Parts: sequence; structure tokens; C-alpha cells
Amino acid sequence: MPEEPVKLDETLDAKPYEPPKPGRSLTGFYVAVGIVVVLGLFGAWFWRTYTVWWFDADEAKRRQAAAAQQLSLPVEKSVDLGDGVSLDLVLIPAGRFRMGSPPEEKDRSKDEMQHWVTITRPFYLGKCEVTQEQWQKVAGSNPSWFKSTVNPVERVSWDDCQEFLKKLNYLGKTKGQFRLPTEAEWEWACRAGTRGRFCFGDADETLVDYAWYEANSENTSHSVGAKKPNAWSLFDMHGNVWEWCEDWHEQGYYAQSPKCDPPGPATGSLRVVRGGCWGNRPPAHSRSASRDRISPTDRDRNFVGFRVVLSPVGH
Repeated sequence: MPEEPVKLDETLDAKPYEPPKPGRSLTGFYVAVGIVVVLGLFGAWFWRTYTVWWFDADEAKRRQAAAAQQLSLPVEKSVDLGDGVSLDLVLIPAGRFRMGSPPEEKDRSKDEMQHWVTITRPFYLGKCEVTQEQWQKVAGSNPSWFKSTVNPVERVSWDDCQEFLKKLNYLGKTKGQFRLPTEAEWEWACRAGTRGRFCFGDADETLVDYAWYEANSENTSHSVGAKKPNAWSLFDMHGNVWEWCEDWHEQGYYAQSPKCDPPGPATGSLRVVRGGCWGNRPPAHSRSASRDRISPTDRDRNFVGFRVVLSPVGH
């Protein structure tokens, strides 16, 4: 039987050939997942670095060692003042922290408003408060009330400290310039990564292990370095004697303080002291954020001394 001819309209209605569609590629999905993971890791690092600023003693030591390695400098440095007298210093790394105290901190003062501060350059800080022996060697006198070569020098004014530093720099015993710490440098060094009331936490009862104050001092200063140090190996950051800082004092300065290396107010009538002393009865005055002020010409306080900063050359 002859085949039936194909009609013209049927050929026109037929669908054109379409090749089979390939399966959906997973490349885009993997790229998207990778981006999310990278952003998550970056976000975690950013949060940890710029918000969760506190760290433990092991991390404090690691940062200290890393700063020393980066600068090709020792973590601890001893400056020979002659005749067997030396000045020991500890390298403090740069970093960012919240200076001051939170509103809920016990015994805080109104002028301790928390604010972000970045210390942009590492520096050496005296491992201990300047002793009477060190002062005698550089300045040629000993004005202290509680006479002992190993005790901190006291009854020295802020102006007296400036003269001491000039003479120390003139000796040229090491490269760099000696000076007083800024208030921000002092608190950063004292905290060593902690965020509590003290460099070791919050407990008043533990303060006796780290500080000489009214509860254990018997109304006198004591040998430097006799108590426990903080995580950066700094002694007597709490108690023994108040320590002069470079800054003028201003009640509301924290509200307008620069975020990087704040130098303190441009002018004033009183200078900042930090750390508390042997005569402070409540532990409140020995807190990391506690601050006080004294006239820079006042040299009649047998509870005020200082420690020095050495700024490394080129930093």
C-alpha cells in the first residue's frame, strides 16, 4: 500500500530540535560558600580584635614576645647606672583597650568613663618603681622619708622627676629617651590584657598578694618587687607608692580624649598619679582604673614615687 503523503501544515507545526540541557553547575554555590566563610572568619577576627580586647596571661606573654621579635629587642632590658646599680625595664607591646571602668564596677569614680584607646608604639617601662638607690645614683641625694635603698623613692615632686629624667638621659647609658608614662600607657601596662578591677581579677582579698596597702603595709613603704607581678612582669602596679604620670589632670578629659596615644590635657594645675599606695585603706584606690591628682611642685608626700618609660629609638 502506498505511504500517505505528509501534509504541509504538519511539517510547519513540528517543534524544532532542542539539545538536552546540561545539569546545573555547583561552581557558583561553592564560591558563595567560600565568600561566606571568609567573611565569617574576618568578622570573628574583627570582633575579637576591636571589641573583645581583653586577653589572658599566656596571650599577654605571647604579644610581648612577638613585639620583641618584631623589633629585634629583648623583652627585658637592664640599664647599668654604674657602681653595680641598674635599672630594669620590660617591653610593653602596642595594643588597643578600653581605658577607665564600666558603670557597674565596684568603687569606681565618675571620672573613669570607659573609652577606647590605642597605644600605637611599644615602649619599655620600669619593671619596678624607681628605688632610693637608683635616685641617689642619678640625682645625688635621697629625699625619702622611709630610708631604704631597695624601697621606692618618695617625697619627690613631678618637677623633681623631670630633673631626674634629664640627668638620666644626659648619662647616655642607653639609646632612646627616658620619660614618665602617659596615663594611658600606665593603665594599658597595668592591665596587661585584663578588664577587672585589678590586674589579677576583682577580688579584694587577693590584693595582698600583689600590693602593699593599708591592710598589710604597717604604715610604711616596702622593698620593690616583693609582691607578685602582673602578666607583663611589672611589680607594684598596685600599691606601695602612687606613681606620677606625664599628664595634666582634668575631670572630664576622658570624654574628649584622642583615641590614639592620648597625651592628656594641654594645660592644668595638677598632675595625674596612679596605682595607690601603702597608706590607702580601701582597695578601691589600688584599682587599675583609679586615678588621683597632685600639684606638680608638691614634694612632701611620702607615698608618691614614679617609674620610668624608655622609648626605643625609631619607635
